[in-house]
Amino acid sequence: MSATKYPAQISIPACYMRGGTSKGVFFRLEDLPAPAQIPGPARDALLLRVIGSPDPYGKHIDGMGGATSSTSKTVILSKSTQANHDVDYLFGQVAIDAPFIDWSGNCGNLTAAAAAFAISHGLMDAARIPQNGVCTVRIWQANIGKTIIAHVPISQGQVQEIGDFELDGVTFPAAEIQLEFIDPAAEEADGGGSMFPTGNLVDRLTVPGIGSFDATLINAGIPTVFIRAEDLGYQGTELQDDINNDSAALAKFETIRAYGALKMGLITQLEEAASRQHTPKIALVAKPKRYIASGGKTVAAEDIDLLVRALSMGKLHHAMMGTAAVAIGTAAAIPGTLVNLAAGGGQKTAVRFGHPSGTLRVGAQASQVNGEWTVVKALMSRSARVLMEGVVKVPV
Repeated sequence: MSATKYPAQISIPACYMRGGTSKGVFFRLEDLPAPAQIPGPARDALLLRVIGSPDPYGKHIDGMGGATSSTSKTVILSKSTQANHDVDYLFGQVAIDAPFIDWSGNCGNLTAAAAAFAISHGLMDAARIPQNGVCTVRIWQANIGKTIIAHVPISQGQVQEIGDFELDGVTFPAAEIQLEFIDPAAEEADGGGSMFPTGNLVDRLTVPGIGSFDATLINAGIPTVFIRAEDLGYQGTELQDDINNDSAALAKFETIRAYGALKMGLITQLEEAASRQHTPKIALVAKPKRYIASGGKTVAAEDIDLLVRALSMGKLHHAMMGTAAVAIGTAAAIPGTLVNLAAGGGQKTAVRFGHPSGTLRVGAQASQVNGEWTVVKALMSRSARVLMEGVVKVPV
């Protein structure tokens, strides 16, 4: 067979990074091949091949993905086109067994890595990077049109990656990166123009063949459908295998998610949910209970305010998505939501919730103006580390 029939792979500068409890392949926009520098099929095809999707074996053996929602991610960064911002951050959630990339939402975990990447890859004004101290990175989150402020520790002019900050769901400690999600509620373009697209803190969600139950539908951080765990027969202490090994349960959750998306105005036909797997998220909430986290750590009921279990890309997440944590913190700050009630009700500025890998604290500043709830910002901490840097090889 002629070798000329099969051209060599192309090499693209890339960085493989962990951010929070996720990891992904990071690119500078200018380093992508010209056809992939603009949104469209060429970009999607390239990034799908980088990750190794679609993969009917569900392993990503022939790509950089990790065959889970937390590890099948891509990021494109560029100097910001927005005033008073440093970097534009575009996130692509890559489907594992289907040929599409969902661009409908942000990844809160990888936001920390995006900030670190911007500093180390020449996307920041050098004058804004201190020799030692903290660099404030003003991120424009291009998927959702929102501002995120990251506070990245700097040592000797370089991003400090090693530290003593521990994050449940991440094996080793690292340096803490504080994140501020500014005005995290959705804009009119995505889900009805309100933090609560139906206008209600709690709705009655009816799903044919499954049942009718209360739900808090919120657009903050990422569109999320919150349901009481007990209403679906769960405790809120479940780990991944308890749900991900139950195909009937996963199908039920996906059906509920689709009806939630419809009620939130994110889709107009139920069938559209299949191509919008990244949003909305679906999460179960419950009052505090003692449980053993996936790494063997005992989480005491008195150490948390509530329990949350969230699904991402059709599977129970091993910890908690960063954007879903923003939704949790926001909903907890608003009296009367299911999240707030699970945490004991009343006014709250921060909560610590239990997830499958342990606990996480998230804060939010909420207020009611002319009968509408608004959130100035939500806050949480993450960490980031470069795992590998160089070029990624891609067949063309």
